Amino acid sequence: MSSTRSGPPAVPRVRALAPDLARGAMLAVIALAHSQVLARPFLGPAPAPGTAVDTVVQALLTLFVDSRGYPMFAALFGYGMVQILRSAGGDRPRARRLLRRRATWLVVFGFCHVLLLYPGDILASYGVLALLLVGALRWSDARLLTAAAGAAILGALVYGSVLALPAPVGDPADLPAGPLGSALYRLVSFPLVVPMNAVMAAAPLLVGIWAGRRRVLEEPGQHRRLLTRVAAAGIAAAAVGAVPHVLVTTGTWIPGTGTLVAAGALHTATGYAGGLGYAALVGLVALRLSGRRSGPGPVATALAACGRRSMSCYLAQSVAWFLLLEPYLAGLTGALGIATAAAVGLGIWLVTVVVADLARRADRPGPAEALLRRLTYRSPASTAP
Repeated sequence: MSSTRSGPPAVPRVRALAPDLARGAMLAVIALAHSQVLARPFLGPAPAPGTAVDTVVQALLTLFVDSRGYPMFAALFGYGMVQILRSAGGDRPRARRLLRRRATWLVVFGFCHVLLLYPGDILASYGVLALLLVGALRWSDARLLTAAAGAAILGALVYGSVLALPAPVGDPADLPAGPLGSALYRLVSFPLVVPMNAVMAAAPLLVGIWAGRRRVLEEPGQHRRLLTRVAAAGIAAAAVGAVPHVLVTTGTWIPGTGTLVAAGALHTATGYAGGLGYAALVGLVALRLSGRRSGPGPVATALAACGRRSMSCYLAQSVAWFLLLEPYLAGLTGALGIATAAAVGLGIWLVTVVVADLARRADRPGPAEALLRRLTYRSPASTAP
């Protein structure tokens, strides 16, 4: 008698290195991006040029970090949707039910993330996109890439406008200082941030679906030329396209609103190319590491362990930001120089890498991944949404 439960697919014996390595490495980019709140507000340009070291660090962050990490994660999320579809053994209705259930729980996770820890959530946005774009798994390649191009233009214009918003005014002491007030303050941002991040992530997610169909990261040896071109062109485009915005973030240029929107839109659009370029570069690195007789090595193995537990490590970073930023705790928002803030961000990321590698050695999954997997696969297939 067959079971009526929709259990999780069997985990393959050999797991592709590239996707996990990419997630683990890019969590460093996410940590560096978030660390800037320790030096200045979420919105608006730097208030004034800093020290020479701070100026150089800020320039590097704008060139290679800001709006460059999230596109790569969105692409990997779309890539993962294809893997879930494939794991269902061709049973498309079952795969769609699993994807929708998983997406719904991601929205719940994201809401709890904002309520309890950090306003800059991306999980709920991914969940919303998966619910809206699960049908994209059936689209033709031409439709996928055309929709991705349109979404990239829209995302660049939207976020370019956000980057042009003035810095918040008012006395920071007027912000809610207690746990309840702070949580309510974060919740106000939820209905605003979720759709904005979803619009920004739609284009790379669709490209990720396209790449997942071709197993670009699972079989990098078959796609070496494509990966090389995307890595070189994407990272170069991201650096060049960020130059006008570098002048803004370092406080050396204060353009008018229209020019500021254009610079932010260019920065965001080329960030899509940079995120895909980073993913391609990691694919090439994974190809080289996988070909070594000694294996990937301890550093790559630890990074892959972090990537395999990327949601748990992402949430762990938010715990650190909560402790450092909340006004009734450390209250360090805007208190550090940008170079010091970046060092703190890298330190937080390194701690998550070490903990993830210890979990790998103990053969323990990430707690967030384990919970999401259990919630996704526990419902009977006949009643799954």
